[in-house]
Amino acid sequence: MTPSKDQAIFDGHNDSLLKICLSESKDPRSFFEHSTENHLDLPRIRQGGFAGGFFAVFVPSDSEPHEHPGASLNDTITSYDIPLVDPVNLSRAREMTLMGMATLFRLEAESKGQIKVVRTAREVDICLEKGIIAAVLHMEGAEGIDPELDALHVFYQAGLRSVGITWSRVNEFGHGVPFKFPHSPDTGPGLSDKGINLVKACNRLGIIVDLSHLNEQGFWDTARISQAPLVVTHAGVHTLCPSSRNLTDKQLDAVGETNGIVGINFHVGFLRADGRLDPDTPIREIVRHIRYVVDRIGIDHAAFGSDFDGATIPEELGDVAGLPKLISALREAGFGDDDLKKISHANWVRVFRQTWKEDDPA
Repeated sequence: MTPSKDQAIFDGHNDSLLKICLSESKDPRSFFEHSTENHLDLPRIRQGGFAGGFFAVFVPSDSEPHEHPGASLNDTITSYDIPLVDPVNLSRAREMTLMGMATLFRLEAESKGQIKVVRTAREVDICLEKGIIAAVLHMEGAEGIDPELDALHVFYQAGLRSVGITWSRVNEFGHGVPFKFPHSPDTGPGLSDKGINLVKACNRLGIIVDLSHLNEQGFWDTARISQAPLVVTHAGVHTLCPSSRNLTDKQLDAVGETNGIVGINFHVGFLRADGRLDPDTPIREIVRHIRYVVDRIGIDHAAFGSDFDGATIPEELGDVAGLPKLISALREAGFGDDDLKKISHANWVRVFRQTWKEDDPA
């Protein structure tokens, strides 16, 4: 069953653009054909009630260009410590960033009105009303932005509305967390002066600052200086799964205090208490993390942040077409219609209204 309009699903993160960029054909039209590969294509998006989401532009590292650093882990490993991958230089990062952005714009053009790159909360509302897929242009790691932030302004004019300061490596702006389990997110120093300037510039322009992958000191630096709600597009609860990628209770409290939002990641290694990379993980693990966030900081601060096409998803969910199963599981866990509307999309739209500019800033 496809979710109702009130439960149309807006998602905090997917890596589909990278999948398309790295595909041999580099043909965006394949996105419009039903497939059993990857997690997203337009037919399955429609089947699952996916109304839109953050489409991430990601720059792979030279050392591991085609796979996640944890891809070699098997489902029996219960502790790991994967070092940070090497930084990437600005020239290569800029090239890959432009390629990813262009891929999303080509998808929009090829869709013949079915997909829109959204720049204001009003546009998101219109897309939800008309059944158009609302795509937020997002950078997962700011390596494609120069320290002087000239590119940030250009990318903003092109449609960029969300920037993750880091991925799981070091850049000019801050330090990402390495993939460690069990471990806290307190893994290194905070934002650089350039990172502080990036946060302030994003606030002024009306760009979401995504704290996913950022280490704890960088999180607190951002919390101290940002004038916008704190946003974590795809993470989990550290108390339930002690991965370095997940949020401590204190971090969750800070998100709630700023009227921010946490998109719960569907990656099994960030859901399970044992940290195992086991696809035989029930959907109720996602529900468990959502319930914890709701009980800790309130229903207005929980959302979905799937990490489709970039993570190991529970087999029970499968792909984007399986989202109605998650809605059903949440309902069975006691979430009513109003709650489901907030979790599925309304909380994201509220944060857009609080953060984005409806007109270009002066």
